Amino acid sequence: MSQNDNVVAVILGGGAGSRLFPLTRDRSKPAVPLGGKYRLIDVPVSNCINSDVTQIFVLTQYNSASLNRHISRTYRFSSFSSGFVEILAAEQTKDSPDWFQGTADAVRQILPHLRSWNVKTLLILSGDHLYRMDYRKFLERHYSTNADVTISVIPANRHDAEGFGLLKTDEKGAIVEFKEKPKDEALDAMRVDTTSFGLTPEESERRPFLASMGIYVFDYAKLIELLKADESAVDFGGEIIPAAIKNYNVQAHLFNDYWEDIGTIRAFFQANLDLASPLPKFNFFDAESPIYTRSRYLPPSKLHGCDIDNSMVSEGCIMNGVYARNSIIGLRSRLDVGVRIEDSIIMGSDFFESIEEIRSNLIKGQPHIGIGENTVVRRAIIDKNVRIGKNVKLVNIHGVDRKDDEEGCYYIREGIIIVPKNATIRDGTEV
Repeated sequence: MSQNDNVVAVILGGGAGSRLFPLTRDRSKPAVPLGGKYRLIDVPVSNCINSDVTQIFVLTQYNSASLNRHISRTYRFSSFSSGFVEILAAEQTKDSPDWFQGTADAVRQILPHLRSWNVKTLLILSGDHLYRMDYRKFLERHYSTNADVTISVIPANRHDAEGFGLLKTDEKGAIVEFKEKPKDEALDAMRVDTTSFGLTPEESERRPFLASMGIYVFDYAKLIELLKADESAVDFGGEIIPAAIKNYNVQAHLFNDYWEDIGTIRAFFQANLDLASPLPKFNFFDAESPIYTRSRYLPPSKLHGCDIDNSMVSEGCIMNGVYARNSIIGLRSRLDVGVRIEDSIIMGSDFFESIEEIRSNLIKGQPHIGIGENTVVRRAIIDKNVRIGKNVKLVNIHGVDRKDDEEGCYYIREGIIIVPKNATIRDGTEV
């Protein structure tokens, strides 16, 4: 693509990530582990690299230390390439003394960092979506229609459509109307004939709405005009896009494949567990467009007397007599005899404990990092470096929807137990 050298990608790392708490208690949203060995940020960055877009900024403002560490250790381009992945954390300056107030405000505040890159086209992405897209097709659509803005859209059914910004287009795909999360009659008014985008009549009937995926291609000069036209506009979906539709050429690009917004605990939990199913909706085993992550040089996992099915096991695990179903078992997980894992995500550990450290833990009466003998874990997310003792039951015995443990050792959200990073669950605990 001739104009590709002047494309810069900006990945919005999101705010405090409160909907993913406590996974975001100690890290920013893009740094949340995914699929046993990846992090959320690896998905959009890998999509960029596979699409030959290699000038990438990641915007963040909360708990960015682990994200910084992951990106600096993972994405190192050749000295002979102009490629980079760089974190831009919110900073207070004389001109902008505030934190990022919204998606558009975040981009407005980092414009000074973009001046030296001779940017012609800005690709704006989200850091908490799970999907595989060739952005070259997205950019091609933008250039071929001579668009000022192009929005990637996905066909949606009525139930899903309520949670998104919806678009209406003319017969050529130009966007003529945008409504943020409409309900009832306003929702019905946003129905479109999606057969014009290549859907079959049956598919079009089932998914008659065009939902914004929250990812955009902007002509850089036009974006600056839009951001300057209304300095109080802080959000793309609610403010910048509706303003652009009135005065600019705004086009839709249809993406008709798997796409999941994993910004909530339930969506994150379900998307992860689906990865372990026999035919997952998102496939990490795609050699054509791989998802990259940090190379760790870990030993292969060691399993003795285990019964494991419909699960993913990452590198560096030691598992003795473990029963696991429909689960993700992350890096360096250490699971003892009699452990039962069902419908759960075990994120693993950032380091190995030595034999001496494990002995020392025993003497102190403290569990080792991992899961102790005869413990049952069901419908749970166990974050990194967690110590779970023997004969523990993490099964939500009382079926509660939401709970915060007084000591912060566990939380329950939407019926899912979450044990936060570095927490300890003592022997015999029942939740």
